[in-house]
Amino acid sequence: MPQLHLKLDGTAVESCLGPLSTEFPDVEFRLLATQPRNDELLTILEVTTSEGEALVRQLADVPDVHSYEVIHIDEQRVIIQFKSAISSSYNPLIASENIEQPPTIVHDGWFFVKVTASQERLSKLIEELAAGDVPYQVISLTHSYNSSDLLTERQWEAITEAVERGFYETPRGCTLDELAESLNIYKSSANRLLHRAESRIIREFVAEVPP
Repeated sequence: MPQLHLKLDGTAVESCLGPLSTEFPDVEFRLLATQPRNDELLTILEVTTSEGEALVRQLADVPDVHSYEVIHIDEQRVIIQFKSAISSSYNPLIASENIEQPPTIVHDGWFFVKVTASQERLSKLIEELAAGDVPYQVISLTHSYNSSDLLTERQWEAITEAVERGFYETPRGCTLDELAESLNIYKSSANRLLHRAESRIIREFVAEVPP
């Protein structure tokens, strides 16, 4: 399934964390979880900084922050749970029915967001960002997959067995006959099984690598 990695300008739109993060430009704000609740956004924020108390005070003064709770604070790290107005930078995710892949990183005003979804939903997200005048840059668009989606269960079993027994090593750790015996199938069947699995893996690899 495609994964889109975006960079959003949180200082150019309505956002409580974009401007706040510019006050601490040398640290990363890590959004561990975000969840829309009615007309608010519940956020769990982690920041590794020695200025945790100052950060909490500034967050409390942000008009769009409705309430907050300090979950943890020490000399190196602060974790805060807070409720805020849903920003114009988050609305496109809701409108396109997408969920960001945590953690979302906010650094010096920029949001770094990863979304894994169908091509249709990712296209809808881009449309919503443009419609909302949210400045963005596409960092990367890749296609991730689960091995169970690429290979059949039997093909995955054969490839795994071949790797574990050293079939692909030089010199080989086992022969095709020995591999077929361990899989309890004929040599010709093992050969076809491996060939089909290898073809799928190679096609997927070639499709992933840019020209």
